[in-house]
Amino acid sequence: MGSWKEFCELYDAKNGCPDKLKDQGNDLLSEYGVYPDSVRKLDDTLFFIAVHNRQKCLIVYGQGNVYDKFSGTEVAIGSRKAKVCAMNNENCKVLRSVFDFTNPVSHHGHPITIGLGDRLGLASPGHIRLIRDKKVFPVLAQQSIRELNLTGRTYEDVLSAASWAVFQEGYTSGFGADGDHLKTPDEVKMALDHGFTMITLDCSEHIDNAAASLSAEEADKRYSQLPEAERKDLETKYLGKKFKVSDNLEITFGEHEFKKIVLVYAKAVRFAVEIYNNFIKGLDREVDLEMSIDETLTSTTPQAHFFVASELIDGGVKITSLAPRFCGEFQKGIDYIGDVEQFTGEFGMHAEIAEHFGYKISVHSGSDKFTVFPIIGELSGGKYHLKTAGTNWLEAVRIIADKNPSLYRRMHKFAVANLEEAKKYYHISADVAKIPDIDTLEDSQLPGLMDKDDSRQVLHITYGLLLKAKNPDGSFAFRDEIYETLNRYEAEYYEALQRHIGRHLKELSAI
Repeated sequence: MGSWKEFCELYDAKNGCPDKLKDQGNDLLSEYGVYPDSVRKLDDTLFFIAVHNRQKCLIVYGQGNVYDKFSGTEVAIGSRKAKVCAMNNENCKVLRSVFDFTNPVSHHGHPITIGLGDRLGLASPGHIRLIRDKKVFPVLAQQSIRELNLTGRTYEDVLSAASWAVFQEGYTSGFGADGDHLKTPDEVKMALDHGFTMITLDCSEHIDNAAASLSAEEADKRYSQLPEAERKDLETKYLGKKFKVSDNLEITFGEHEFKKIVLVYAKAVRFAVEIYNNFIKGLDREVDLEMSIDETLTSTTPQAHFFVASELIDGGVKITSLAPRFCGEFQKGIDYIGDVEQFTGEFGMHAEIAEHFGYKISVHSGSDKFTVFPIIGELSGGKYHLKTAGTNWLEAVRIIADKNPSLYRRMHKFAVANLEEAKKYYHISADVAKIPDIDTLEDSQLPGLMDKDDSRQVLHITYGLLLKAKNPDGSFAFRDEIYETLNRYEAEYYEALQRHIGRHLKELSAI
């Protein structure tokens, strides 16, 4: 195998025409360690990603103003010089200033969008290879504050990983960046300051779940304590009215039901309006706002959904998507749990309300919900946003189980031993007793654990503990070896992601 330096010499021999080299496709990676789709020329400077000393680096070949902007180590190649640049946040900022397609953009107007949370920062190339020729807009950078804390990453890290992936794959069709499940003004501001183009506003701390179970008398008393002007305004708008959502759906509000809805959701709506007006409305760029009301104890009724959407729009908020709480359970990493017939009926109404107001319905914890994917694809009319995250981590775990069984065995035992700690952050129904004793399994049987619900969920929610665990000497117990393994078997990981997320899109009728 040659080196990227020889690739530069070949480039010169081709009179500085990168297209003649890119035609060699994957041969460039096998022969020179160069990622073929990353090869790009700007003025007289050549850019590409290559393997240097077993690490991916950005190579900038040909001096000039752009060359000087990147920081790195200079290497002589004949009479010319190249710069070997670390793929870090500093250089990624320069990359985004030079190549506009590496900046995230709004996904407003795209009917099918999918959030592809990447907890390790390694999955996006696999996702891009899947969707590059599909009518699916990818939100490649998607991370919640909880995930940042558990992985030890920052929003800058998350965005940089997506931008580098886009450059590596030569993907110029646009991608999004979602500050997921943000709860406070400071969190929203932080995501926007880092250039994120989507805000998923988690209003759970402003939703009064207790009000849903109040008796009629208790609800009346609580409701009467609201300002009279607010009560009169809302009653004038909703009580005694019929709202035709579609030919199949008409929304009306009973008095008792209406009062409970106001008590449960009115504060959340006010919070969302304040966030929109204070942080999003005045921006000189388009930002997608998703209203999340799925963090409730009970399913969102059509009336509650209609009320929240109507009040947001009356408040001047431009919504790109809204996430209700659907019936049944959308647990992490496993299929839908619940009454499929009931889900079909209720999802249809939610989709019709979203269509009525002009935004997409959003499905959270959407990974692996294969039973209801056909329903979502059909009843939404092919207009939805689906969030996935942990399933991409699980495909990484599958690769580790196959290629580095010793590491997987240690990860598995640690995950089982520390499951109760992880349950503080995630709700799952996994039963450890149903997981086979790993000491009785052959290495060849280990990847199959990622096909079983109980072991999937245990490994799913312990990712943060695994990534942050340290040995007595302060070194990481798993993290470095996880990255080393996945980098070594990069192609296999990309292929696994293409198969698994591809199955999602197929069941959703997105491909």
